[in-house]
Amino acid sequence: MSEDKQGSLPRLTGCRDARIEEDLHMFGYLVLEDGNVFAGTAFGARGEQVGEVVFNTGMTGYQEVLTDPSYCGQIVTMTYPLIGNYGINPQDFESGKSWVRGFIVKEYCPEPSHWEATQSLSEYLASQNVIGLAGIDTRALTRHLRGGGTLRGVIVARETALSEVETAALVAKARAFVMRSHVREVTTQAIYHRPGKGYHVVVMDFGLKENILRSLQQLGCSLTVVPATTSAEVILALKPDGIMLTNGPGDPTDVPEAIEAVKALIEQGQVPIFGICLGHQIISLALGAQTYKLKFGHRGTNHPVKDFLTGRVYITSQNHGYAVDDSTLDKRFVQVTHRNLNDGTVEGIAMLHSPVFSVQYHPEACPGPEENFYLFERFYGFMKNKKGAALQPA
Repeated sequence: MSEDKQGSLPRLTGCRDARIEEDLHMFGYLVLEDGNVFAGTAFGARGEQVGEVVFNTGMTGYQEVLTDPSYCGQIVTMTYPLIGNYGINPQDFESGKSWVRGFIVKEYCPEPSHWEATQSLSEYLASQNVIGLAGIDTRALTRHLRGGGTLRGVIVARETALSEVETAALVAKARAFVMRSHVREVTTQAIYHRPGKGYHVVVMDFGLKENILRSLQQLGCSLTVVPATTSAEVILALKPDGIMLTNGPGDPTDVPEAIEAVKALIEQGQVPIFGICLGHQIISLALGAQTYKLKFGHRGTNHPVKDFLTGRVYITSQNHGYAVDDSTLDKRFVQVTHRNLNDGTVEGIAMLHSPVFSVQYHPEACPGPEENFYLFERFYGFMKNKKGAALQPA
């Protein structure tokens, strides 16, 4: 966030990697709704995009972050200072495209070194029409977001410096941006199947990560993936042994039809249901609880969570901007099974007398620790018990 001697123009801040400046000759800016401007060097795509500015504390996993549909509509800042050093490879995609509006790093590595890499990060971002911004003080930006909360912003890549008038127009554009539900944008548009020899799981796709499907397939499950707006009647007609509610972007109250469908699925009482992230919030809303927007969200691979059913603490991968209001959960029917040890927020719930449970974090990881796979095994155990035995109160 800097200006020239006349105090009118944001100037290009020092980018450690001279090759970016030399090869691309592109000014990059992040203009926030509160008037703050961060200036650096652009890479990836050209143009401008508006979105919600958030930060991720993971040290690795930028490829999975870029292709996680839960980031749809957001401009993502990576707090780890060096990004791009292992490039992009065909194995680590979590969906078929990148969903972020922009990608911000301290130092971008233009020459990746990894035996599986087929593209540089800049090449991939350009192919996905995603603007990258390097050379800014990402620590200052993160502290700004932590202090004041998540902000709307415009990320810009252009050949000339911004004028004062242009900057003011971008501030206004950021302020006019309205966050909306992106679930209908990221969900599958048609039912599809993944074969398996084991239990049949119907997956409600709110913006799923591929590793959720891989994790279920690892247990031998056959899968039917349905759109987020699929009714309970259609789902039950598919004769599932279990129902999975996936992650997804935005405010869970923006998908009321999904909440109603899940409420009906819970009331049938026999088919086990497992929810992850947005799926966890939708289950909670279906049970009569409320959700609220966090100040700056949980995004990263290092969040400690305690499972009160086992007594263990797990390091978890997280990506969400909303949380379940503990005080609105009806403890006659629901117990809190997991809590975040950083801020005490609800990280998991389970019904006391039905085979329904959920977690706020990502047990499928990618990126992140893989020690939470036991939750998929717990879901499998519910399906194995044809009557769907419920969790017992802690």
